[in-house]
Amino acid sequence: MRITFYGAAQTVTGSQYLLNINGHSLLLECGFFQGRRQESYARNLNFPFEPGRVDAVILSHAHIDHSGNLPNLIKQGYSGPIYATSATAHLAYIMLMDSGHIQEEDAGFISKRNLKRGEPPAVPLYTQEQAAMVKQYFQPVDYDQPFEPVPGVEARLVDAGHILGSASVVLDCNEKGRKLRIWFSGDIGRRKLPLIRDPILPDRADVLMMECTYGDKQHRDPELAYEELRQVATRTLERRGKVIIPAFAVGRTQEIVYALHQMIESHQLPSVPVYVDSPLAVNATDIFKMHPECFDKETQEFIRTDKHHTALGFDRLTYTRSVDESKALNHRKDAMIIIAASGMAESGRIRHHLRNNIGNPKNTVLIVSWQAPYTLGRRLADREKQVRIFGEEYEVKSEVATIGGLSAHAGQNFLVEYALPLKGRAKQVFLVHGESKPAETLSEKLVIAGMEKPFYPQYRESVDV
Repeated sequence: MRITFYGAAQTVTGSQYLLNINGHSLLLECGFFQGRRQESYARNLNFPFEPGRVDAVILSHAHIDHSGNLPNLIKQGYSGPIYATSATAHLAYIMLMDSGHIQEEDAGFISKRNLKRGEPPAVPLYTQEQAAMVKQYFQPVDYDQPFEPVPGVEARLVDAGHILGSASVVLDCNEKGRKLRIWFSGDIGRRKLPLIRDPILPDRADVLMMECTYGDKQHRDPELAYEELRQVATRTLERRGKVIIPAFAVGRTQEIVYALHQMIESHQLPSVPVYVDSPLAVNATDIFKMHPECFDKETQEFIRTDKHHTALGFDRLTYTRSVDESKALNHRKDAMIIIAASGMAESGRIRHHLRNNIGNPKNTVLIVSWQAPYTLGRRLADREKQVRIFGEEYEVKSEVATIGGLSAHAGQNFLVEYALPLKGRAKQVFLVHGESKPAETLSEKLVIAGMEKPFYPQYRESVDV
């Protein structure tokens, strides 16, 4: 029985782990590697294994760094099932379609540039049409429903509490009479996140494969972050300004909508128009509404007693789909809240709203997630006085507020708590999906807590278990 770490090994993106057992190959995740453009393209295009020889894929959740290379896998010969929860299958489909659209747009932009230089046109990693083909390969499974992805492996998905439909993968393996349980964490969520249930901790496993994204950081209580959101929104609305929120279309947008719903219904926040202006976020919200089985008890009780019977809809909330609806918001002068993608303000409709609103000191740009270096969102979070949008310089006169503590990833304390039930039980612990500093810090914490010293595998490294 062998595990090979083909992605998210000593880095965060590109999750791919191949389990070889009983002459069969089981792939956990098939994510996009994200980094410098040329390196990312080459890495995502060229699999370090033969896709046609993989027998089955299990997907923990829909985020692109876990699902984004599925169309390419199929394009290069994979023909087996893709097991995931129903919510993950639905979310992954719309996210892959969006990714295919981005691949086409990027290739078109580069091709125009190459034409001027006398260079050949760029080819997208995959198209929207190729992304759409993934849908027929999904085999949805319920949480805790046993299934056999390959001979000798009984698998179960348990709630990881990260995003809607996210799962940890439990593999009960039997190879020539030798039995072994592998627990793959997927991305681990946090307690008290809005909408979804808390993560389920491991109970028994011989091998733990665990993410360590924030192995060196603590997170504050989400409730404190949402109170800060309420305060920022209140002072902006009281001066008749607009609150402009760049937000990831899947997860963060729905969490903020639910929080605003609760605040407005309980009169903690002025009742003003709220707009979700992102086609992908609108589609994702429809999928959230399709899967109330993934909601926690608090959300289900809220839905039962709410006059709208939904967590993600209220009187002053509008989901805008068309370009004309989006443009109409630019001419509005009244106080309002606009939530739009992308979360780092590098693409999508948020750029239009920023261009039209950052020059007014009444308004507030509210940053609610981590911003990568050199992105527009990061420049705003760093309080730069001038930013470039659509190739033009704009002076930032609006308030800029940042709210930490809303991450959907577990912090250090919960990662340690997650692993501790396996103290004295897990013979091998592998730390994945994390940079070196978080991994080293978490490794030290786990050893102090009495765990076996974790192993931090390199890219393409194989380990017998």
